[in-house]
Amino acid sequence: MKKEIFFYKPGQKKRILVAPLDWGLGHATRCIPIIKELMQLDCEVYIVADKKILGLLKKEFPNAVFLLYNGYNIQYSRDKKWLPLNLFFQFPKIFFFIFKEKRWIKKIIRKNCIDAVISDNRFGMFSNEIPCIYITHQLAVKTGNILTDIIATKIHQYFIKKYTSCWVPDKKCNGLAGELSHPKKIPSNVIYIGPLSRFNLMTNIEIIYDLLISISGPEPQRTIFENKIMEQIKSFPGKVFLLRGLPSEKNILSDFNSVRIKNHLPADELNKIIQQSKTVISRSGYTTIMDLQALHKKAILIPTPGQKEQEYLAKYLRQKQYFFSVDQKKFLIEESIRKIDSFHFNSFYFDKDQYKKTIHEFVLSLNSGNFATQ
Repeated sequence: MKKEIFFYKPGQKKRILVAPLDWGLGHATRCIPIIKELMQLDCEVYIVADKKILGLLKKEFPNAVFLLYNGYNIQYSRDKKWLPLNLFFQFPKIFFFIFKEKRWIKKIIRKNCIDAVISDNRFGMFSNEIPCIYITHQLAVKTGNILTDIIATKIHQYFIKKYTSCWVPDKKCNGLAGELSHPKKIPSNVIYIGPLSRFNLMTNIEIIYDLLISISGPEPQRTIFENKIMEQIKSFPGKVFLLRGLPSEKNILSDFNSVRIKNHLPADELNKIIQQSKTVISRSGYTTIMDLQALHKKAILIPTPGQKEQEYLAKYLRQKQYFFSVDQKKFLIEESIRKIDSFHFNSFYFDKDQYKKTIHEFVLSLNSGNFATQ
């Protein structure tokens, strides 16, 4: 059988491959503004996705080229105290997938004449043949233990340094992610691109819902949180929009009382619903935090139990008074709403265009053949 040979065609659009991690929807949704900007700059975008996020991104970008590739499929425990140990025992599986990723991406780059790769937290999506960008807000990793924090951070930064550049979606100073994006030691290839959001403020928006409740994240905690919410909204007197965070789910739950339920919404519809809601209840995932800040929306953050990153962000942002937060175990809707009435929310300066400048310079450097990390 003859070996296939692929030729680069002069004048061909720059082909950029974007590969978000599959841990929840946040990594995929924060890639949306990046993909939009690449398309605005006349790039041909290839998107690597597993089944869980393929449908979501296909709705947003029907004209992109999609490559199906399995994610890490990390399993989370029901009891948060066992989560760190649970993740530890999955490390061999993760490293195996990283090894497979690296071999796979090498073939894909050559077969499709890819000019650059942008990987959102997928460790193995890099090559020495072309510029490769890594996106993360976790230059430091929180595990709940000082020793394992150091080990996990060193491992993560080892992979960060494999990439041409590391884009951090946060401000260089006084950012949203606190110590996560501003550790004492920062890899030399880091560039702070400013917070990302797929949403835009709208004018003359009428408040329709008292609450928007956005449920997201890995199982089984997503379902545990949903069940807790369902019990409480039965007696809630106001209007509620419940978003289940299940873009691929075909089973649709019926609306009841003053509660409207959707499995998932496209970005434009969700943008509108958030701004039509007086208060938002959501997980403290970093992508959600950036979206809420972009829309200047008051929110109650409920970190996923055992996810130390989310627990740290919820605590840090409450101390900064950017958001109110409460643990899932103690969470009561009506009690939390009463508390935020007397909670002083501070404002956060959000430059939505900073990342566009970085992407513009990145594409220009590809066109000129003179890519630089700084």
